[in-house]
This record gives sequence, C-alpha cells and structure tokens, in this order.
Amino acid sequence: MKLFGVGRNPAHDLYFAIVAHCRRPGFYRDCGVPDSVIGRFEMIVLHVGLVVRRLRTIDAGKSEQSAEALELSDRLFEVLIADLDRSLREMGEGDISVGKRVRQMARGFYGRAEAYDRGLAAGGDLADALGRNLFGTVEVGADQVAAMAAYVRDAADRLAAAPLATFRATMPEFPPPPAVLAGH
Repeated sequence: MKLFGVGRNPAHDLYFAIVAHCRRPGFYRDCGVPDSVIGRFEMIVLHVGLVVRRLRTIDAGKSEQSAEALELSDRLFEVLIADLDRSLREMGEGDISVGKRVRQMARGFYGRAEAYDRGLAAGGDLADALGRNLFGTVEVGADQVAAMAAYVRDAADRLAAAPLATFRATMPEFPPPPAVLAGH
C-alpha cells in the first residue's frame, strides 16, 4: 500500500503543526499549564493522543482508508518518539540513558492516552486525568482545570468530525486555548 506522496511526509507535517499549536502562549499564561519542558511534553502528548485517538477510529477496520489512518497514526507516534529522542540529546542526555528515557516517555504517552480516553468517555472524569498529568507538577485553580477539560472535549469533538483527508493535507482544527486568567 502506498501511503504518502513522494517528498512529502504527512506524519511529520502533522506532528510539527500539533507542536506549533501546543506552543500557543494562552495555554501557559492563561490556563496554568507549566511553561517547562514537562508542561510542553504534556501538551504535545495530550494533542498527539487526541489525533491518534481519532485516526484509530476512522472507518474502524472496514476499508483501505482505515488502514491508511492507522498507518498515519503509527507514523505520527514514530515522529513523536524521534523528536523526544532528539530533544533529550540536545538537552545533554547521554547516549546510554536516552533509550531508557524515551521508553519511559512512550509508556507515559500510552498511559496518558488511556486516561484521557477514559476521561472523554461518558461519565469519565477528564478533569481528574488532566489534574494528574497536564497539571501534575503545579497547583492550579479548579476553573483552569475545568476550562482545559472543556477545551479537550471540544478538540475531541472537532477531531471526531474530521475526515482522513484533513490529517493528510492540513492541520486539523483545534480550538484556541481557553481564555482563563491564572489565579482567578
């Protein structure tokens, strides 16, 4: 199966569009997401997890499009892992420990994705999952957690409506960061 056109890597493009969205100052300034290496990792994991969640449900195993969506999901995860590896090396992590740290981060991705999936399910506690993960290293107000939970639900709904072509050709539309003032 030929997945991607010559000279183009939709998974790479998609990943770096997600990263650019995650760098929007409102998440850190207004919502209280820690503006740190850990906070940025958590934002990227949250958004990549939402996109992977959607890609894994496109036509759910019923078509060539479903296989292509699963392939794109796998490639997106590979780009995430490669970027984590590169980032750790740039921060001075030694060759021996990089593999171990990347494996820990990959396990963290899957654990967070599962927690967010449970939180997004009917009756799930998304605020609790966000509190433990996205806000796990800081104390924030309940209004900030609630605003981010509403944001994540809105993002998941928007992604659920996006066809595969959106992920191949353009960045899926995420909502803007919630306008919540830290400490209010």
